[in-house]
Amino acid sequence: MMPEKLMPTYHEGLKVLRGNLKEMLPAESLKVFDEDADQLGKTFNQILKIKTGEKAADFTLSNAIGDPVNLYQSLKQHKVVLVFYRGSWCPYCNLALSQYQGILDELKNLGAKLIAISPQTPDESLSIKEKNELAFEVLSDNGNLVAQLYTTVFKNADAPIKEMKKLGFDFDDFYGNDSKEIPVPAVFIIQQDGMVSFAQSEGGDYRKRTEPRLIIESLKTQPS
Repeated sequence: MMPEKLMPTYHEGLKVLRGNLKEMLPAESLKVFDEDADQLGKTFNQILKIKTGEKAADFTLSNAIGDPVNLYQSLKQHKVVLVFYRGSWCPYCNLALSQYQGILDELKNLGAKLIAISPQTPDESLSIKEKNELAFEVLSDNGNLVAQLYTTVFKNADAPIKEMKKLGFDFDDFYGNDSKEIPVPAVFIIQQDGMVSFAQSEGGDYRKRTEPRLIIESLKTQPS
């Protein structure tokens, strides 16, 4: 008998990530980012613009190779697990996406497809797709036009942007405009009739993310 596949756990992955960040980043840099996350957690706690039981807003966005992807067209084939993330420069986003990739087989068996959205340009989206070998759609939402329909969008603070630059990352290089706006991470499950059956954000503190287990459990409780 084959051993049962272990469900990835964001909480456990976060412990490893935090240990790595403490080794990789100067203590003062990590302090700036942690203070930013703490402040965002206090500032943003009412996040979601679309909630469970409401109709999902339709959209068409370009994927990593520039092809258009329409939500309602996708729903004709399968349910959609929709993930909004900040960008490939965010290690917590990379952790969450890699964990969601780890449950793709389960999602497929439950009739669902994973779509991830950020305001990054398609070229940057392609970069994260290649680096992490993501086997799902990564869409570019320039200007956060779709994100603002689903979750809270805010202007990133100067302190973390300046600290990123010290570390060799120019925040503006990842995006198609200089608004410095990014979404608060959030996850939605959209049924084939367009209704949202699951909507969750762990708040403005971007170090916290929706556990893969919760996505799977929600899909299992919904009719096929």
